[in-house]
Amino acid sequence: MEFFCYHRDRPGSLPLRGQLLEAHWSYMDGFEKELIARGPTFAEDGETPSGSMHIVDLPNPAAARAFAFEEPNYQAGAYRDVLVRRWRNLLGRTMWDFPGGRTDGNRYLVLGLGSGEPGDLVVPSDRDDLIAYGPLLSDDGATWVGTVALVRAPDAATARAVLTADRYADIEVHDWEFGGRR
Repeated sequence: MEFFCYHRDRPGSLPLRGQLLEAHWSYMDGFEKELIARGPTFAEDGETPSGSMHIVDLPNPAAARAFAFEEPNYQAGAYRDVLVRRWRNLLGRTMWDFPGGRTDGNRYLVLGLGSGEPGDLVVPSDRDDLIAYGPLLSDDGATWVGTVALVRAPDAATARAVLTADRYADIEVHDWEFGGRR
């Protein structure tokens, strides 16, 4: 089962995150084979971390919650909240398989929180700039609750347009970069 995990930073937690960087990476190293995508999100200045996103393939919802809540930054109080949802990998690949590479162009996390009838259940026909794409689901996989896309785009507005606006209660767009050890 695939899961989307998004840890949002607590204001003022940057020094704590810096202290825990190696602990975070070491923790993630333990899930190397299970990771589909990972990486930090950034505030509007494009430099200040605002969160940490992971898409991971784990056996069940309990394992996904353990993954999210045992993460060292979470344990130390660096995050204000965590979103953990089932996710379905409609592209069938990891971010490392994305043909556009790690650095060419801007990258965004687009998070559409569902409202009403499910939307965007089919991969858009123009998929060259999609790094990862799929629906967010309830724990049992039966109910659509939103959509997540990792997108290469010239700007946030173009990234947002990958989702159908009237299908969502809210669409968040975050600057994002490929994660992992540098």
